[in-house]
Amino acid sequence: MKNESEFWTGTKDSLPIMFAVTFFAMLFGATGVNNGLTFGETVLSSASVFAGASQFVFLDLYGKQAPVWSILLAVFAVNFRHVLYSASLGRYMGEFTFFQKYSGFFLLADPVFGAGEIRAQNQKLTPAYYFGFGLPLYPIWVGFTALGAGFGKLITNPEAFGFDMLLSIYFLSLLMGFKARPNWLASVLASGVASVLIYKTIGAPWHIMLGALVGITLAAMIGKPVSKGEEDV
Repeated sequence: MKNESEFWTGTKDSLPIMFAVTFFAMLFGATGVNNGLTFGETVLSSASVFAGASQFVFLDLYGKQAPVWSILLAVFAVNFRHVLYSASLGRYMGEFTFFQKYSGFFLLADPVFGAGEIRAQNQKLTPAYYFGFGLPLYPIWVGFTALGAGFGKLITNPEAFGFDMLLSIYFLSLLMGFKARPNWLASVLASGVASVLIYKTIGAPWHIMLGALVGITLAAMIGKPVSKGEEDV
């Protein structure tokens, strides 16, 4: 009964995210077919990758007929943050079995990471809660990608509806969820300034990975380790 309650608590907490994901997924589906992918290729991308930001980067470069190696490198750079996500969230997965942990990493999209971190700060992160939050997002992402791909040709000017800003707004809202963390502002400013400079000098997609590393390095330098006594207080 406890696991069932935890699962439904996770599902309830993910309801606002489910609503937002429907728009992202439809936008990706519509953008995919408008950039030359078939319906099946567009849906398969969502089903196998399940990482909206890198999928949009792929579409942008694919539409520009970029070399395959540059597309793969860009997707790797954008998805590098998931390495950091898994390293951070893995600390709280003590109750997860081997299969639960590594199948859970497949679901480790940005909102799942944010929810897992917040949950772990307040109480124990259980597999039931984690999968209750993350599992419903996957079929919604794939299903609404298919819907967007099916009707994408009807959307001739997505910018007129503000769809081009959805990804930026989404990441900003995720970022603001961590504003109570120590050294948050300094790390954000360092990452932001570094990302802009790298984007202007080296170019995309390196500004994502290198900007994040600058913020992480600063946080490690100025962060104060928590002593055992302070943890027990």
